[in-house]
Amino acid sequence: MWRAYLHATTLLEDHLDRQLQRDAGMPHVYYGLLVHLSQAPRRRMRMTQLAKDAKITRSRLSHAVARLEKSGWVRREDCPSDKRGQNAVLTEEGYAVLRRSAPGHVNAVRQAMFDRLTPEQVGQLGEIMRVMAEGLQPADPKADLPWLR
Repeated sequence: MWRAYLHATTLLEDHLDRQLQRDAGMPHVYYGLLVHLSQAPRRRMRMTQLAKDAKITRSRLSHAVARLEKSGWVRREDCPSDKRGQNAVLTEEGYAVLRRSAPGHVNAVRQAMFDRLTPEQVGQLGEIMRVMAEGLQPADPKADLPWLR
């Protein structure tokens, strides 16, 4: 079961990456960054928070944002509350690219996953993934340390 899971998730990630490269000119991880930014207030996030949310290193994020800046889809700006920090900001052009590429991406996900499963299997998979995600969530460091609240 473990090997089947790894094989399927690797194939799915590769499938989605190829679809986005072909249709939108970006890898799946870049698409995910644009999605995170599109859902953030004022379409901007601190770089450190974006790296945490995307589950990538700050170094990898910095490289990705540099590429997205080159495309005109993201820009960096200094964080007004902390002069050491930077925000990544989704540009109007980046938002337009995301809107154009989303239907093809959703279709690729639907065809690769949901069209192959019964409605019951989809429900089971959703429940399994929720249980796994809950168990893997990092503990809140402030929960057990009241002086950090």
